[in-house]
Amino acid sequence: MAQHHTPSSRETFSGRRAFIFAAIGSAVGLGNIWRFPYVTYENGGGAFILPYVIALLTAGIPLLFLDYAIGHKYRGSPPLAFRRLFGGMETVGWWQVMICVIIGLYYAVIIGWATSYTFFSINHSWGDDPAGFFFGEYLKMSSEPGVSFDFVAAVTWPLIAVWLVVIGILALGVQKGIAKSSAIFIPLLLLMFLILVVRSLFLPGAMEGLNTLFTPDWSKLSDASVWVAAYGQIFFSLSVGFGIMLTYASYLKKKENLTGSGLVVGFANSSFEVLAGIGVFAALGFMATAAGKPVSEVAASGIGLAFIAFPTIISQAPFGELIGILFFGSLVFAGLSSMISILEVIIASVQDKLGMKRVKATLVVSVPMMLVSVLLFPTTTGLSLLDVVDAYVNNFGIVAAALVSVVFLVAGVSALPSLRNHLNASSSFRLGRKWQIFVGGITPVMLGYILITEIVKRLSEGYGGYPSWFVNIFGWGMAVGIVVIAFLLSRLNWSKRSGLYQHDIDGAPVAPPILDRQLDYKVIKLRESSGLSVATQDGPVNQTTNEK
Repeated sequence: MAQHHTPSSRETFSGRRAFIFAAIGSAVGLGNIWRFPYVTYENGGGAFILPYVIALLTAGIPLLFLDYAIGHKYRGSPPLAFRRLFGGMETVGWWQVMICVIIGLYYAVIIGWATSYTFFSINHSWGDDPAGFFFGEYLKMSSEPGVSFDFVAAVTWPLIAVWLVVIGILALGVQKGIAKSSAIFIPLLLLMFLILVVRSLFLPGAMEGLNTLFTPDWSKLSDASVWVAAYGQIFFSLSVGFGIMLTYASYLKKKENLTGSGLVVGFANSSFEVLAGIGVFAALGFMATAAGKPVSEVAASGIGLAFIAFPTIISQAPFGELIGILFFGSLVFAGLSSMISILEVIIASVQDKLGMKRVKATLVVSVPMMLVSVLLFPTTTGLSLLDVVDAYVNNFGIVAAALVSVVFLVAGVSALPSLRNHLNASSSFRLGRKWQIFVGGITPVMLGYILITEIVKRLSEGYGGYPSWFVNIFGWGMAVGIVVIAFLLSRLNWSKRSGLYQHDIDGAPVAPPILDRQLDYKVIKLRESSGLSVATQDGPVNQTTNEK
């Protein structure tokens, strides 16, 4: 039975510039600053740039194009876009949404830490022992992992402030909230980090740090793990495969230069990573020189780099207070722009499924998430919980969901030719069959290798020395649990007010689903027997053939 369709009330970006700023804001996150420099150092220094660039061109940007194509063609958040593409893929869309829920819960607390440390930099609150201050005095970290309700006020209040800022921005909508905040955050982030880099380059020992980072070890290129690290870094840093870029692309107007925008976002993200590497290792070079140690002994990544190594540098460096404000301020702005994009995936999905207005959907999503986040992470056990959840949602959430979606699009509904045609319809950089080979061949192989390697490693070694029960509940349990929840959400009926029953922003029908000769055998035979047209790629297919 045909459904009545109404014009879409879907919000849009005002133009390409607004979209690019928002997309860069999502891609440039904490990992760019505190992960890329150390990954480069560990995997051959300057030689790592070669596999990194190859990974960017053969997997990162092609996957970015894929997200853009699905979101823009099917005009929706992951559940709606995948359902419109092929009904059986709605579960994958909700899987991506649940990944964003988990990341959003803990991401805010890291931004809260960075906010506190921005102010701590002014008077060097950590004293002579940054590690002891961070784990002991600031986090009051428990020696036993678990779930505690022993709250730490110094962490709780900044966390609440972060949530309120993000909720306020998201409630304003796509253009007034996301686009305008990105137009402020990204230039500020770039300016602050450029000043930080320039200041770091003039520190004693800076050149030693840069030599350590960029001196190439070409022998590393024969090690498969280096290539896996390159693909992993590109994959995680570009915000591809878990709904963000797909959702943002759905807010673009119908005639947009998708591939041109994708190239700008991809290369901007990588440029910032290289810039971060220069700034971080110049500062580490100073730290090593001051301590009379080689750079290899002070090099660190993640939390260790941000909240232990850099406070040490700030305490010793001339004008260290400025370095501290710039570094931690950069973390705050990078974190906020990324967190906004993470929550937008969830909000857009609720809007699409239930037909809610922007403010109501924002509150329905964000307030419960804020409460859970405040209950779990600003506590004495918050860091250990964050550590396990982050590791498993990345390796067994993002990677697995991306792999399943790509395999389904290639081996299931054979959607790549149709999506390529959509990208080429209005883009300056036209794609050929190589794009399909990269997405359908190289990407699933690399993702599959990363996933299998991590599964074998975690099953044999556990994770981080944590007790098995803790890892099984908050690691494996969480990874499996979000898939189950995703499946259940896909079983819920779509509201008659939902995006599923809306036309495009110009009142025209949204692109029809892609039918597969095997998976949709009965539907196709029925249409053929009725004398109706059938399309397996781009032809006219009634939208209702793929509806419950």
